Amino acid sequence: MAAEPEVLDELHRLRARVPQLTGALAASVDGLVLAHDTPGVEPEGVAALTAAALGVAVRMADATGQGEFRELLVRGVDGYVATYAAGGSAVLTLLAQDRVNVGRLHLEGRRSGTRIGELVEAATARGEPVAPARAPTRQASMPTRTRTARGTPRTPPTPTPNTPTASES
Repeated sequence: MAAEPEVLDELHRLRARVPQLTGALAASVDGLVLAHDTPGVEPEGVAALTAAALGVAVRMADATGQGEFRELLVRGVDGYVATYAAGGSAVLTLLAQDRVNVGRLHLEGRRSGTRIGELVEAATARGEPVAPARAPTRQASMPTRTRTARGTPRTPPTPTPNTPTASES
């Protein structure tokens, strides 16, 4: 995406304005990283989790009649994760220390979300892809592995047709 350097510049400026930020990430609403400044944090994982949290937040806002999604704030023992709408196809996720001024976090996050939304929408209007191309996926012929609950056999026994089981006799 040609807007990626501009989005990354906005993330750097945001981190300069709010020194308590420990990371900033712009992603598409479906969880693809657009740009990131997240030292020590896996951006792809954060983008995927952001997409999942966004889905729940959008449904909650809709179900409660609160209108269109704008932002989501999660407070942990060691800090905050804040997600802001960035236009219709992107989101901004910020990681902050627990001592951040939350009002300032919201003010700057909303401003940057608006700016990133404008950059992404301008790139889309120019016909550029919203997210960078994903790495090639595994071929369909490769087997996939599924998880089962502990103590559950991986392949359930197949009963013989028309043979009564112990509970039927």
